[in-house]
Amino acid sequence: MFKVHLTIFTAPKPFTNPHIALIQHNALRSWLALGDEVEVLLIGDEEGLAETAAELGIRHLPQVERNAYGTPLIRSIFDLARQHGSGELLAYVNADIILLPDFVAAAKQAAGQFARFLIVGQRWDVDVRQPLSFEDDWSASLRRFALEEGRLHPPGGSDYFIFPRECFVEVPPMAVGRAGWDNWMIYAARAAGWPVLDASDAVMILHQNHDYSHLPGGQPHYRLPETEENVRLGGGKLTIFKLADATHRLT
Repeated sequence: MFKVHLTIFTAPKPFTNPHIALIQHNALRSWLALGDEVEVLLIGDEEGLAETAAELGIRHLPQVERNAYGTPLIRSIFDLARQHGSGELLAYVNADIILLPDFVAAAKQAAGQFARFLIVGQRWDVDVRQPLSFEDDWSASLRRFALEEGRLHPPGGSDYFIFPRECFVEVPPMAVGRAGWDNWMIYAARAAGWPVLDASDAVMILHQNHDYSHLPGGQPHYRLPETEENVRLGGGKLTIFKLADATHRLT
């Protein structure tokens, strides 16, 4: 029996918008295709989440704490993953992100070098309008697709975070899916003296483009009051660290 090395967890958006449902299904199926060393946890009780978890055979943890706006809190999401996940390493990944096998390889590489660390990285933006196949040479096909039709997103924050389960035990009550908390993660790792590894050269992740109809007023997350609250809870604008603040590059 394989030992689970990596627990990937996420708090998806509701599955009510057909395109959001499609890209989240694609993302989750890519995670499951990474093999027996990976387990996946779905956190929250958004509409359609329980049905999706049952359909894909993924463990579902609905009892997440929320803020006054009803948005799940990062602190609670991380606590649930730590309590219920069995991986030596934890990885929060946004639910629209397709992962390839190099994600697991990078996690193992870092764990072999450092006791505590944070892995972050850039994403490739792609337009996806249909269910994807995860058979045969699926990872090579998706890599070609991203290189030929995608766009490397400018470096800023990160859509994923890989870290040992002993890290990030104390997290402010910031809201998921809003700006600011990803920057705080990089800041907190730097403040703790942990290596922050930019894996942009070693890990290709595919972000499936979407609109913001799931957010209040259809506005991008960085314009919402919850983003301002995230920045405040994280310690203010001086804690807005970016990929350029990484201490190492994984290659």
